[in-house]
Amino acid sequence: MTKVGIIGAGKWGLALAFALDQKCEVYITSRTPRDIKNFVSLEDILKLDYLVITIPVQQISSWLEENFIFTNQKILVASKGIEATSGKFLNEIYASYVPDENIAFLSGPSFAAEVMKSLPTAIVVNSKNEELSAKFASFFPAFIKTYTSTDVVGAEVAGAYKNVIAIAAGICEGLGLGKNAAASLISRGLVEMHRFGKVYGAKDESFIGLSGAGDLFLTASSTMSRNFRVGLGIAEGKSKEQIVKELGEVAEGIGTTYALYEIAKKKELYLPIAREVYNMLEGLDPHVSLSNFLAS
Repeated sequence: MTKVGIIGAGKWGLALAFALDQKCEVYITSRTPRDIKNFVSLEDILKLDYLVITIPVQQISSWLEENFIFTNQKILVASKGIEATSGKFLNEIYASYVPDENIAFLSGPSFAAEVMKSLPTAIVVNSKNEELSAKFASFFPAFIKTYTSTDVVGAEVAGAYKNVIAIAAGICEGLGLGKNAAASLISRGLVEMHRFGKVYGAKDESFIGLSGAGDLFLTASSTMSRNFRVGLGIAEGKSKEQIVKELGEVAEGIGTTYALYEIAKKKELYLPIAREVYNMLEGLDPHVSLSNFLAS
């Protein structure tokens, strides 16, 4: 059996460990020791040929700088988002440490809680190295149907942007705006993320497939989504600091919203949903933001 190391023992890391353990010999590590199956040190994990990294995007630059040593490992990145401080995508962050032929990126609709129950879903493994995509795809169990793609940028944009739209959808739900509004928001959110992705050369099919529409529809329609719950909190008048404290876990959409706002300013991009999510995270009354959005 192929040995695979999971870096990050949060909900998603544990779910991936559960899934991959059905066909591989899986080991896992995290910043703090955990009493779980096959928990080993980071030093031991980094000796393995295949790694899956679930560290949140806002933490990955410092983690790589402080901890990572490249020894020709093959890496599957299972995080989604854009770094708020730099506006960099994950593939840009990893580029300083791992060559393109050694790295792949996971995308598609996949709530950790449902993966842990072996409920069926479909995902995409994205890499410029098609052989590597196929290899990582082969590690997943039968209840997870896998596809492969070379559109790393499209997967990255979709995986990051859908979290911002999910915050907006949570606000829509929390304000009681109705199903018409929710459907309108999500569909226009798909248009907005596609428009943004085209600036970076992303392929159309990534946005109408699992990485885009699939993950967006999931994340923007359920309280199982942390980002959707951020939106619910905003609708209740809570500050982002209070919301994050109550969540007790990372909601990548917050940092990504700030990154998108800065990118939009620099590149003069029309991103109305991301703009209003930013304004509300900064304290603007959601009803005022709604009026601004409808008038824009």
